[in-house]
Amino acid sequence: MFKNMRSKLIWLATMIAGFVLIDIGELTGVINGFIENALVTIGINIILAVGLNLIIGFSGQFSLGHAGFMAIGAYATAIITQNISTPLGFYLAMLVGMIVAIIAALIVGIPTLRLRGDYLAIATMGAAEIIRVIINNLKITNGPAGMFNIPPLASWPTIYILMCVTTVIVVNFIHSRAGRAVMAIRDDDIAAESIGINPTKWKLAAFVLGAATAAIGGSLHASYLQTIAPGDFGIMNSIALLIIVVLGGVGSITGTFVAAVVLGIIDTVLQNFGTLRMVIYALALILLMVFKPAGLLGHYELSFKRKRQIRKGAAS
Repeated sequence: MFKNMRSKLIWLATMIAGFVLIDIGELTGVINGFIENALVTIGINIILAVGLNLIIGFSGQFSLGHAGFMAIGAYATAIITQNISTPLGFYLAMLVGMIVAIIAALIVGIPTLRLRGDYLAIATMGAAEIIRVIINNLKITNGPAGMFNIPPLASWPTIYILMCVTTVIVVNFIHSRAGRAVMAIRDDDIAAESIGINPTKWKLAAFVLGAATAAIGGSLHASYLQTIAPGDFGIMNSIALLIIVVLGGVGSITGTFVAAVVLGIIDTVLQNFGTLRMVIYALALILLMVFKPAGLLGHYELSFKRKRQIRKGAAS
């Protein structure tokens, strides 16, 4: 118990240290507006990719519908905060977006999670496109013109804290009884079902949690950028998140963090290359996947508890 508590305190100290370092960078001018935007983008991508990795890497469901759930969170925040432009309104909007995304995930997940592989990917991609088309044709969402002048209620501290909170929730889910059931289904659903695990129930639980984190990411995206449009949540957005998951390592939360940071840095450095930027970006991805086909970290997870045990074993 005390060993687990010590490991948790180290992780808490690490998160606080990250916050303090960014804050010092802001106060001293080391982190300017451009770098802050890059850090915010990385933070939002981590929230989205961690939820997607839960679905793809830990429950074994090949989903391409993440952008649809992100759109729900973004538009819920845009609509509500334009009428209640206070921090309370922002968190209320985020909660509403999560609830709607969860309902949508249940509607999509119950009939489709019985599918596998490419069939599931096509079904979830179609569901995301249905969500986008609905948003594109509603008056309350301002149709294809999108929504503008969204109150800027999400600052970098808000995004950083929510990134830490969502990651902790997902990691705790993975290491819980539910997470072990989900991974057992991923490895062999027939064997898991034979010992009393309900595959549909636990796959749906992971899918719903991933959708809720996507709604949080969409909410932060809308509030920080202050402008959204249906085109922001197309299939390419889902594929961009999938790239982060695959590049970092499918089934590695640590890898998701590393890949989001690496891709964020590459994207920021290549901003001055114009249209050539996407060609260089694609070549960099190809080279990384050629030399590291399992992702940057594979299935590796950073664990202070494990490192301490290794040191004790070496000492003895």
